[in-house]
Amino acid sequence: MPWSAARAQFRVEISGIGATQLPVAIARFRDEDRTGQPVSAIVLADLERSGLFRSVDSSGLLDENSLPIFTDWRGRGADALVAGSAARLADGRFDVRYKLWDVVKGEQLLGQAMAVPQSDLRLAAHRIADAVHEKLTGERGVNATRVAYVTRAANRYTLRVSDADGEGGQVALASPQPIISPTWSPDGQQLAYVSWESGKPVVMVQQVHSGQRRAVAGFRGSNSAPAWSPDGKRLVATLSREGGSQLFTIELAGGEPRRLTSSAAIDTEAVFTPDGRHICFVSDRGGGPQIYRMPATGGPAERITFSGAYNISPAISPDGRTLAYVTRDDRGAFRVMVMDLAGGGPPRSVTDTTDDESPSFAPNGRLLMYATRAQGRDVLMTTTLDGRIRTRLLATGVDVREPAWGPFQA
Repeated sequence: MPWSAARAQFRVEISGIGATQLPVAIARFRDEDRTGQPVSAIVLADLERSGLFRSVDSSGLLDENSLPIFTDWRGRGADALVAGSAARLADGRFDVRYKLWDVVKGEQLLGQAMAVPQSDLRLAAHRIADAVHEKLTGERGVNATRVAYVTRAANRYTLRVSDADGEGGQVALASPQPIISPTWSPDGQQLAYVSWESGKPVVMVQQVHSGQRRAVAGFRGSNSAPAWSPDGKRLVATLSREGGSQLFTIELAGGEPRRLTSSAAIDTEAVFTPDGRHICFVSDRGGGPQIYRMPATGGPAERITFSGAYNISPAISPDGRTLAYVTRDDRGAFRVMVMDLAGGGPPRSVTDTTDDESPSFAPNGRLLMYATRAQGRDVLMTTTLDGRIRTRLLATGVDVREPAWGPFQA
C-alpha cells in the first residue's frame, strides 16, 4: 500500500532549564522564506530539543558567505554561530548551504552544500542540526531519524511515520479498528505492530517504503506486544495460543513459534537488551505487574523493579545501561521513570504529567519520547533523561499515542 502525505501540524513547546547548555545563534537563512519551510527555525528547535543548546539572539543579515564579526557575537553571548542560505535552482530543487563557526576561537568548523527537492527541505534542516550537534558535542544527533505513532480521530486509527520532531507525517495504515504497539526493525526498514482489522489482535510486519505487509502471528487467542531481536531475524511476542498470555519467539523466516515462558501469570511487553542476550518483560507472577529479566533463549527470570507496586512498559537504552518504564504511584498517576540497570541509585521520575505511557529511547540514548494527556488531548512529548528539558509535540485535532523512535539510518 503506497503511503499518502498526512498533515500532522505539530508545534514544539519547550520547557525546563538544562544544567549546562551551549549558547548557539542560528541566523535566519537567506531566501528561506521562498522555500515554504522555516529552515533556520527547524535547526534551532532540533538543537534546543536535545537539551544541550540554548538560543542566542541571531538578528541581522548573515549567510554562509559572510565574515562574522566574532567580537559582536561574543558580546551577544554566543559560543557558536550557524548561517546559511536556501536558493531555488533552475530544475526546481533548492541549493541549501550553511557554515558553522566557533565564535570563541573565531574559526569555521563546518561548511556544506546540498541540493534537495522541496519535499526534502525539512530533512535537510534536520541533517544540518545533526551535523552541528555532532561537531559541537562529539555525539550523533537524532533529528534525521523517524518516529512511528498512532493517531485516533472520529474512531479511525492511523499509523503514521514522521520526522523525529513529529512533523512531515505520512500514513502507513488507516483502519476503523485499533492499531497498537508499533516497533521498528533494527535497520529501520520495517514496522511490526498489532492490528484488529480481522476482528482479533494480529501481529503484522510491514515494509516501510513499499507498504507491503504480512501477518506473522494470527494464532488462536490473542497475539500482542511484538519486539524485534537486535539482528532483525525474529520477534518476541505475547501469545495465548496455548492458554494464558506467555512469551514466544517467532522466526520471521518461518516455522512454529517457540515458547519462552511457562508461568501461571501474564507475561507480556518483552524487549530485547541491545546485545541480544536477555529479554526484559512485564509479569504479574509476584502479585502485581513488575519488570523481569531472563535469558533470550528462555530460563529463570529475575525481578529488576522493586520501587512501587505497578511497573510496566519497559524500554532499554541503546547502550543497555538505562531502563525506562511507566509506574503507577500511590495517587494513581502514571509516570515515566528511569533507572540505572547497574544499580546506580533509585529510580527517578522524568515527567510532570500523570497519564504517561509507551516510553521509547532516541537512538543516541539522550532523549525519551512518550505519550501522555495534556489539556484534554493525547499528545507526544520528549524529555531528556534528567527530566530538565521536556518538549511537547502537539497535533491539531487528533489524539496521539503509541510512539516508537526509529533507529539511525545508514
